[in-house]
Amino acid sequence: MDLRNIAIIAHVDHGKTTLVDELLKQSGAFRQGEAVAERAMDSNDLERERGITILAKCTSVLYKNTRINIVDTPGHADFGGEVERILSMVDGVVLLVDAAEGPMPQTKFVTSKALALGLRPIVVLNKVDKPDAEPDRALDEVFDLFAALDADEDQLDFPHLYASGRSGWADASLDGPRKDLSALFDLVVNHVPRPRQQAHAGEDFSMLATTLAADPYLGRLLTGRVETGTLKTGATVQALSRTGQKLEQFRITKILAFRGLAQQAIDEAQAGDIISIAGMSKATVADTIAALAINEAIPAQPIDPPTISVTFGINDSPLAGRDGKKVQSRVIRERLMKEAESNVAIRVKDTPGGEAFEVSGRGELQMGVLIENMRREGFELSISRPQVILRERDGQTLEPVEEVTIDVDDEYTGAVIEKITGPRRGDLVEMKPAGTGKTRIVAHVPSRGLIGYQGEFLTDTRGTGVLNRVFHGWTPHKGAIAGRRQGVLISIEDGVSVAYALWGLEERGKLFIGAQEQVYQGMIIGEHSRDNDLEVNPLKGKKLTNIRASGTDEAVRLTPPVRQSLEQAIAYIDDDELVEVTPNAIRLRKRHLDPHERKRAARSAA
Repeated sequence: MDLRNIAIIAHVDHGKTTLVDELLKQSGAFRQGEAVAERAMDSNDLERERGITILAKCTSVLYKNTRINIVDTPGHADFGGEVERILSMVDGVVLLVDAAEGPMPQTKFVTSKALALGLRPIVVLNKVDKPDAEPDRALDEVFDLFAALDADEDQLDFPHLYASGRSGWADASLDGPRKDLSALFDLVVNHVPRPRQQAHAGEDFSMLATTLAADPYLGRLLTGRVETGTLKTGATVQALSRTGQKLEQFRITKILAFRGLAQQAIDEAQAGDIISIAGMSKATVADTIAALAINEAIPAQPIDPPTISVTFGINDSPLAGRDGKKVQSRVIRERLMKEAESNVAIRVKDTPGGEAFEVSGRGELQMGVLIENMRREGFELSISRPQVILRERDGQTLEPVEEVTIDVDDEYTGAVIEKITGPRRGDLVEMKPAGTGKTRIVAHVPSRGLIGYQGEFLTDTRGTGVLNRVFHGWTPHKGAIAGRRQGVLISIEDGVSVAYALWGLEERGKLFIGAQEQVYQGMIIGEHSRDNDLEVNPLKGKKLTNIRASGTDEAVRLTPPVRQSLEQAIAYIDDDELVEVTPNAIRLRKRHLDPHERKRAARSAA
């Protein structure tokens, strides 16, 4: 059968997964009347809740006797490790761009990887039926982006379509029939080359593993594209590491091919097919699965290094063990090592003492997703403030810098520029109009300066600003960057919070807790209105007398507390604070200090 392998890449919320839904429907992947969930490719609970793609996933459709394997890639740079591996499996990419927003930072990140591999893109201008769509401007910006990323002449001569993924149509011109996606199907078949691997069908079998999954019945599943030869169920093969070292020899117990949203067992896989195989016990991502006669490993794509690290520790607060079942450091370590095995962008290192683990990754979102998955699995953790990873080169300390793209109302432009170029030590690169009453700001800001900035940014722009960031490169260390300016309110008692006490504390700052919540000594219950920490008693009740007076029986009305999400909490804390994460709660607290250390800290603060 004729075969095509393509990846669909796009910025977050540009309609990529919705377009894949329509491709599946119009190719007949679903039977008539079958109930199909919206964004069917987002199989993970977190993906559905957040509306983002976190894990790269494969599917396939049949169009006029051509099997098209489609890979849905993450749109956020924090999950770039998925993208870098997946692109080695495909022969072409469909770049989806919002006709109103144009190419955004995450688009730039993934597209640069695709162009570097020599893939020829197809550009689809999506959402052209929106009132604020400017497809011609977006198309010009895509061309400029390709030129800036050193695309060759073939890549610059890209075909483009106008589309609406939600409405299920794509046309070569704006005034086309707007009926279906046949123009996109035809373009993929005609523009994307057949897998070059099909020319090596007569050679010995080899395959590069790109993703790892687990099945309760089949065990470990490795997915990749067959590079040479054919593979039959029951064949004996070997696993080679990146360096060519033989890891194990095993028998293929199952070969699974992607058919629509499901995987279907097949007896034989040909060169160029994207398949999953079972039967191995040691082989993992970036290893080569090959016939016994082969001694050389297939070169794997290099993965960009992590830029931030977070310390995962056991939960040692007074409320530890009440919500979660998995609280021991041994169990936490096993889970983190399992994650690092399947996600090559994450690295785990033991700390002295063995009670905590340093986890390195691409960004706060990636760390937040990992922690959220673990708390849903029943883990209890304590999380430190993220730290950027520094490099030494030629005796000079380098730090990671991110390209920040901000769309903001004109009236807030000054406040945003002042923050990112002043205390956060960013460099303004570009500022231009971005539609009616809006400005687009592009700046290069150290990763350190962006930790904890999201909440401040939303406050400065009254919740109307949009901030996108992507790793840009390394630059000489820019010196000290001030952390959080406000102090915190710290509980000095153990027990249940009282509404009357919290009512008296509201004038001291914003509260993070409400009445009748469990608190303990050292727990952070709010943000102080000044720059120093303040110890308070949230358990103090109202003194009662046997005399009634006017006004003494008035009901206490509390302002609703500020509830922080997991990512906001991790970005908010200071170096001497931790986030306590359990299946049912997210709390902030000071690191544990013995009484002598507390007195010393109090004296130094005074």
